[in-house]
Amino acid sequence: MCSKTSTGKSTPDFSAQIEKLKQALKNADAVLIGAGAGLSTSAGFTYSGARFETYFSDFAAKYGFSDMYTGGFYPFPTREEFWAYWRRYIFINRYQDAPKPVYNDLLKLVQKKAYFVITTNVDHCFQKAGFDKQRLFYTQGDYGLFQCSEPCRQETWNNETIIREMVRRQKAMRIPAELLPTCPHCGKAATLSLLSDDKFVEDKGWHAAADRYETFLHAQKNQKVVFLELGVGYNTPYNTPGIIKYPFWQMTYANSNALYACINQDEALAPKEIASQSICISGDIGQTLHLLI
Repeated sequence: MCSKTSTGKSTPDFSAQIEKLKQALKNADAVLIGAGAGLSTSAGFTYSGARFETYFSDFAAKYGFSDMYTGGFYPFPTREEFWAYWRRYIFINRYQDAPKPVYNDLLKLVQKKAYFVITTNVDHCFQKAGFDKQRLFYTQGDYGLFQCSEPCRQETWNNETIIREMVRRQKAMRIPAELLPTCPHCGKAATLSLLSDDKFVEDKGWHAAADRYETFLHAQKNQKVVFLELGVGYNTPYNTPGIIKYPFWQMTYANSNALYACINQDEALAPKEIASQSICISGDIGQTLHLLI
């Protein structure tokens, strides 16, 4: 599968593609949503530009970086400064609602269907919008979870209380030393539970979600399934296409009743082998979803 086809807003059949996808979703036995970073970007969770300036102009002035992502890799001289940055990063990207109702519109689109979500996003937007937690598989972690940096065991814990306390007590772009997060078991430094290396913790909740995902796939085998891919790029360092895009292509190819639907601002593509089973729409995900409701 190497040759690809795409359809975008610039093509004359955009309205026809929207109508085709709308009917496919209506007639589907199930919808499997695969969500990447582009979905949250469409919802307003941008990491540069005006939003960065609003929340991080002080850090930009002092340390010289120009976007949130770069700031996450900055070698802060102390852990107090490191967590002063990250507590704000986590607070606005995990404990605040997305600026636009894109996730809410997506839920309206699938809530009466048998649906499941697999996502590489770590901002918790699905649950904040009301998606059923039992139908979600966050494959690469959650900004809202800590784990031991070692790790001494396969366990995570919620960080909301300590993050909000950091927000309340931060001064001069530092947090008090007593608020530095540590593992409750071994006392070593805690870190965010995000997939970035081989120390990522796959705890009981992660494995339970993975099992529910496999159960969903088995139950819907050979059914009329819409594989709805939203904002998934080719972020190979974290194997995003290998988690969502490529499996969606393969499962569509293996199921003559399936439809692969890709909505992406820049990379709405499908292999020629499943072209007749594909709808690829280049454009803003939020605007497109609104047309489908």
